[in-house]
Amino acid sequence: MSAPFKLPALPYSVDALAPVIDSQTMTIHHGKHHQAYVDALNKAVASDAKLQGLTLEQLVANAGSQIPVVRNNAGGHWNHSFYWESMAAPSRSGAPSQTLVAAITKTFGSMEAMKAAFKQAGTGRFGSGWAWLLVKADGTLAISSTPNQDNPLMDIAEVKGQPILGNDVWEHAYYLSYQNRRADYLDAWWQVVNWEKVSERYSAALASTKTR
Repeated sequence: MSAPFKLPALPYSVDALAPVIDSQTMTIHHGKHHQAYVDALNKAVASDAKLQGLTLEQLVANAGSQIPVVRNNAGGHWNHSFYWESMAAPSRSGAPSQTLVAAITKTFGSMEAMKAAFKQAGTGRFGSGWAWLLVKADGTLAISSTPNQDNPLMDIAEVKGQPILGNDVWEHAYYLSYQNRRADYLDAWWQVVNWEKVSERYSAALASTKTR
């Protein structure tokens, strides 16, 4: 879908992820922060005829050739849309598919080892950014972190691939409940990961690598 872009509705109520993510954080994060990325991106696209008609995915993929306002806000819109769908209420978080568990075990040694590596990516990101679990072009899993609103789909990403899980480690994502305790937020966050969605993404990403 091309511009004008719209803020997607949350796939659950603002209090569905509590106590891991409180309702006030969800309300501000979605309705204020994400909306601001959408508004800024639409404004930037409207002022540049070359960008009109391009999809969000196209803007993100070519982030290296975009001016900062487009790169940052296209990334912000894509990342947050992905983030909301990565989560579900704790009672509905489900479990990863056997195929995904096997891939995680093969790559990282165990689910717990993967979570530890993901936590390190999130806590090790200086300042604001994201932690990702992704499928690389060769079909293998990897963990990375990106600064600001960058993501692994971008041509400028250090580790490129198709994200299947991402966590926002900007302070606005967790500060009201966790203050400076980013590590505690990353630990608690696994309670609300939507493993059904992550497993679907893994299957789709793996199929995509096999058709290249």
